[in-house]
Amino acid sequence: MVSAAAVQSPKGAFATAQEHFAPSAGQEWRAHWTLVLAATVGMSFHSVMSHGLGLFMEPLQAEFAWSRSQISLGLTIAAMLSLPLSPVVGAMVDRWGSRRLALPGVVLSATAIACFATLSGSIAQWLGLWLAYALVAMLLKTTIWSAAVSSTFSTSRGLALAFALSGTAIAQVVVPPLAQFLIANYGWRTAYATLGIGWGGFTFVLLFLFFFDARDRRRLQRPGTTSEVASTGLGFGEAFRTPTLIRIAGATLISCLLNIAILVHQVPILVENGIDRANAAYLASLAGVAGIVGKIVTGWLLDRIDGGWVGGLSLSLPAVGFLLILYPTGTSAAVVLAMILIGYAAGTSLQICAYLTTRYGGMRNFGKIFGVMASLIAVGGGLGPTIAAAVHDAFGNYAPLLLVAIPASIVSGLLIVGLGPYPEWTEKEPAT
Repeated sequence: MVSAAAVQSPKGAFATAQEHFAPSAGQEWRAHWTLVLAATVGMSFHSVMSHGLGLFMEPLQAEFAWSRSQISLGLTIAAMLSLPLSPVVGAMVDRWGSRRLALPGVVLSATAIACFATLSGSIAQWLGLWLAYALVAMLLKTTIWSAAVSSTFSTSRGLALAFALSGTAIAQVVVPPLAQFLIANYGWRTAYATLGIGWGGFTFVLLFLFFFDARDRRRLQRPGTTSEVASTGLGFGEAFRTPTLIRIAGATLISCLLNIAILVHQVPILVENGIDRANAAYLASLAGVAGIVGKIVTGWLLDRIDGGWVGGLSLSLPAVGFLLILYPTGTSAAVVLAMILIGYAAGTSLQICAYLTTRYGGMRNFGKIFGVMASLIAVGGGLGPTIAAAVHDAFGNYAPLLLVAIPASIVSGLLIVGLGPYPEWTEKEPAT
């Protein structure tokens, strides 16, 4: 039995007999691939609104004469709510598990998205709907999916997180062309209703059948038993006095602010660069494909190579993409390459943050610790599109934003490099 002081030390490395009997990557995947599938679809549904907003901007502007800043303000509301509430959701995950939050979260979020079809032109109604959506979508935050997968996978945790969090990139692939098709053929109201009820209904079925984290499985196998394996790691307060986790948080905030700003506005950016709207939507989808590949490749590398170096390179890549958009070469290949690089990096930032948080912070308070990280992610993701819209409204283009984004992306990557060796957290014996 490891002492409490030893367990909580982030620098000590401990080997236990349990490590010698850890399942192989293949064993983990054979036993729990359905959990990863359900988490992937759940994450994709959570990302529908952010990746669809760019497609709804022009129709809403045309019908209601709203500015892009007003339209983007909805994401800012969601971000501001996440700042205080994400740690609360993380604490709920630590106490009750992921399933008990995800199932009602999907039902409520699907209903909230469908309600956007009722917009009447009142900006107060628009913001009120975003407020309602942001509240219920808290039950589908990244923490839910990351905690479930991380509690189940150890040997192949990096790759499992990669697939689960690739739901964001899947939404990035599917939502732009799907929303464009629905808006063009049936109108933006039908598009909102279809994305909410259709995507949400499919998500609920998969979660109901397959989404069980480690705590859920223990509860089902041993009904009436309240004791469980106590994961080890940093205390909540201790975590945010640790320079390593502070650096991870700072890098993630910068990366999410920049990448989400560009991704939400990528269709308008491409249209202003002379690309027609339909092709711009498919290029946005291409960035999503790159995001999926980026997650899988990065996940495979994280299980084999120091995460600081992998993360540093990944978070710096958008600088090249931003440069290609800012100074186009006049060839379609340059635009395609830019979308691939930005999509690749955007696809990895959440995954890198979640993985490094489990490795450097442990699982004992992962929900609460990553809840704070999720707050920063949400702030970056919410402020980024609004800042991008404000820049466009002020200057008539996105060039000033891209000029700042290039060096900022490099800084984000440098914060992650050289974090040091992982602590080897052990687990206490189950209570009897």
